[in-house]
Amino acid sequence: MTFMIISVVVVGAIALIATLLVGKQVSSQIKEYEEQGATHEDEFQRSLEYEKTIVNGKLKPLTWIYIALALATIFVCLGIYFAR
Repeated sequence: MTFMIISVVVVGAIALIATLLVGKQVSSQIKEYEEQGATHEDEFQRSLEYEKTIVNGKLKPLTWIYIALALATIFVCLGIYFAR
């Protein structure tokens, strides 16, 4: 039972770190765009491109990370419940 709790904590920490890394990538990309001094048309085009690429580039990895976290949590909860 202790192993299961530790595994959920580890998976949760990995999910947190992965989320922070994705957030850092987005922040650095935004900062890069701000330094370039783009026009409104450039920003609009980037916005359209971002909408097209967000699903494959950032959203899918985060979705899988949190699916794994949810499954691990459910597994541990069931393990604790049936271990009594």
